[in-house]
Amino acid sequence: MRKSLLATTISAVLALSACTDNTTPTQQANQAAAPAAVTDVTVSNPFFQKSTLTYEAPNFAAIKDEHFLPAFTAGMQQHLDEIAVIANNPEPATFENTLVAMEKSGELLTRVSRVFYNLTGTDSNEARRDIQSELAPKMAAHSDNINLNPELFARIEQIYTTRNDLNLDAESLRLVEVYYERFVRAGAKLNDAQKTAIRALNEEHSTLTNKFSQNLLAETANIAVIVDTVEELDGLSPAQITAAANAAKERGHDGKYLISITNTTRQPILSSLNNRDLRQRVWEASANRAQSGDNNNTDIVARLAQLRAERAQLLGYDNWASFTLENNMAKTPQAVFAMLGSMAPAVVANTKQEQAEIQAMIAEKGGDFEVQPWDWEYYAEFVRQAKYDLDENEVKQYFEFNRVLEDGVFYYLNRFYGISFKPRPDLPVYHPDVVAYEVFDADGSSLAIFYADYFAREGKRGGAWMSAFVGQSHLTGQKPVVVNVMNIPKAPEGQPTLISYDHTTTIFHELGHGVHGMLSNVKNPSLAMTAVSRDFVEFPSTFEEDWAQHPEILSNYAKHYQTGEPIPAALLEKVIRSRSFNQGFDTLEYMSAALLDMEWHSLPADAPLQDPQAFEAAALKKHGVDLPAVPPRYKSNFFSHSMGGGYSAGYYAYMWSEILAADAFAYVQKNGGLTRENGDHYRKNILEVGNSRPTMDSYKAFRGQEPTTDALLIRRGLKTKID
Repeated sequence: MRKSLLATTISAVLALSACTDNTTPTQQANQAAAPAAVTDVTVSNPFFQKSTLTYEAPNFAAIKDEHFLPAFTAGMQQHLDEIAVIANNPEPATFENTLVAMEKSGELLTRVSRVFYNLTGTDSNEARRDIQSELAPKMAAHSDNINLNPELFARIEQIYTTRNDLNLDAESLRLVEVYYERFVRAGAKLNDAQKTAIRALNEEHSTLTNKFSQNLLAETANIAVIVDTVEELDGLSPAQITAAANAAKERGHDGKYLISITNTTRQPILSSLNNRDLRQRVWEASANRAQSGDNNNTDIVARLAQLRAERAQLLGYDNWASFTLENNMAKTPQAVFAMLGSMAPAVVANTKQEQAEIQAMIAEKGGDFEVQPWDWEYYAEFVRQAKYDLDENEVKQYFEFNRVLEDGVFYYLNRFYGISFKPRPDLPVYHPDVVAYEVFDADGSSLAIFYADYFAREGKRGGAWMSAFVGQSHLTGQKPVVVNVMNIPKAPEGQPTLISYDHTTTIFHELGHGVHGMLSNVKNPSLAMTAVSRDFVEFPSTFEEDWAQHPEILSNYAKHYQTGEPIPAALLEKVIRSRSFNQGFDTLEYMSAALLDMEWHSLPADAPLQDPQAFEAAALKKHGVDLPAVPPRYKSNFFSHSMGGGYSAGYYAYMWSEILAADAFAYVQKNGGLTRENGDHYRKNILEVGNSRPTMDSYKAFRGQEPTTDALLIRRGLKTKID
C-alpha cells in the first residue's frame, strides 16, 4: 500500500485507507513559499522538524490546522529541490546517488502528508476538507513533476539496464525493478504531448476522487434517519435506544432518535428492527445515498471510469483493469472474471435456497409479501435462531470490546509472535477515544507505536482500515507508527461496549494489517510494511480472522461481561456453526460488488459516459448475479474502494487474498497450530519482508507451494473436507 517516498504520499491522496504538477501551477505555488517565509514559520510549526516523541510519533497536542498548508508548500518545494539535485547530478547514475537518494528525499512532505491524510479520514472537519480540496490537484501535479522528469528517468533507466552487473543484494535489485516499473507505468516513456495529456488526466482524477470522498463524508450526516417515537424502535436493546436518543440530541433533535448509516448497502440494525416501514427507510437511506442533491456522485462516477480508461490507453493498455492487474498476482481481468465466474453459479444457487427459507419464514410470521433487501437480515435472524437457536444479543454478552482487544487479539499476538502491547497514556492522541500503545518483541526490545481508534463518530469516514503515521526503514532509521481504525458503535457513558462476533473478527483482521506494518523488517521505505499488491495485502489480515475462534484464544477473551464466566460450550458451538449461515448472501453481495468494479474498469477509453444505475443493472445481469433482494455490498455512487481509487479494479482482492489466507491457516493448523515456531516462520517469510521480493515467492517460502482453493471452500462452508 505504500510505494516510494513520493508515491506513498500520493497514495494517501488518491486511495487513503494509506503520494504525487502541472508544472506551471505547482511552480507558482512553490514560488509563493520563499525561503524567508518558511523561516518565519519553522519555529512554531511542528512539521518543520522531526517529532521528539517515541519513533517520531506525531505531537498531536501541538498540531493545528493552520500548520498543514505551510508544511505542504515547503515540503513540495524541498522535495522538488532534492529531486533536481539527483536528476541533474553530473556524475554517472549509481544505485546510491539516484535510488538511495530518492528513498531519502521528501522527508517534510512525507511527514505532513501522513498526518494530514490520516486525520482527514479519522477526524475530519470543514477546515481540513477545504485544505484537502486545495491540495488534491497540487499533489497530483507534484507527483507528475517527478514521475515525468526525463533526466531523472534516464538515470533510473540506466541503472535498470545494467542492474545485473552491479553486484546488488536481492532487496536492492528488487528496488531497482520496482522504481523502473513505477516510472514507466506513470508515463515516463511517453512523448511530450502524451505527458501533457496525462498530467491533465491526473489532476482531474485527483480532484474528482477527493470530491467523491468528501461528498460521501457529507452524506453520512445528511442521510441519518430521524425517528420520532421510541415505539418505532421496537426490537432494539435499551443501550441501542439510549445511543440513538443521545445521537439525535447531539444533532439538535432532542426527544427523537437518530439511526446512523454505515458504509455498506446492508445495515446491521436491520436485523433487529421490527418496524418494516422503518427498515425500508433505513435501507433506502443507505442504498440511494449520493444519487441526488448537493452530494450527488453520479456524474463523478461516470467521469472517473472514463478518466481511468483514457489514462490506461495513453499508457498502451486496453482498459484500466488491464493496466492495474498487470502488477497484481491475478495479472489479467480475464483471470478475475474466471475466478468469480467459476463460483457464481454455486453461490447464486446457495443464495436462492437461503431466499426460499427466508420467504418461508415471512409466511410463517404472517407476512404476505416478497422478500425485499430491507427484509433479508431481519428474517434471516429468525431462520438463524430456528436453525441454531442462537440469539445475537445473548452472544454479545460474551464479547466486551476491551476484553476482545486485550485478552483476545493482543493475547493471540503474544502467543503466536511473542509481541506485547503496553499502553502509552503519555503520548498525545488526536481524539479522546484513541488509545496509544508501545509494542515490544519477545526479547523486550521496542518495535513500534500503535494507535487504536475503534469507535464511530462524526467526522470519521465509514469502514475499517489500517494506516501509518511513520513508516519502517533501516535506511532512514525509522520504526513504524501504525493506526487501526474501525466504526464500532460506542456504548453510552458508563456502560460496556458489547460487540458482535463479526466486529470481533474485524478487529483481528485489522490487526493483521497492523502487524504487517509493525513487524516489517526492510531496509528501503518503498518496499516496507504493506507495500505489496492489492491482491496480496489482504492476505495477512484475513489470515488473522480465523484465530478469533481458536479454542485457547476464545477461552481467554469470550467471557460474560458481568460474571466473567466463559461462553458456554453449547453457545460457542452455535456461534461457530452459524458462521456458515447466510454465506450465499454474504458471498453474493461481495461478488456483485467485485464484478461491478471490474466491469467499470474494463470499459475502453472510447466508451461514452455511463449512467451508473443503468450500468450497474446491466453488469449484474451480464454475470447472472442480479437478485433484487441481494444488491451489491456497495453501489457505484458510494463504492469508495472502487471509485475512491484505492481498490479500483481491485475489489476482487479480498476473495483472492482469502484463498491465500485459508490455505495458510489450514497449513499452520496441520503443523502444530498456535506455536511460536509457526508464528516465527510466518513472520519471517510474510510479515517482515514487505515487497522486498515477489509476493508469490514469499508465499512459497512460507508454505512450500502455491495455494489451492480447498481450504477456502471449507472456510465458506461450501465443502466439508480436503479431497
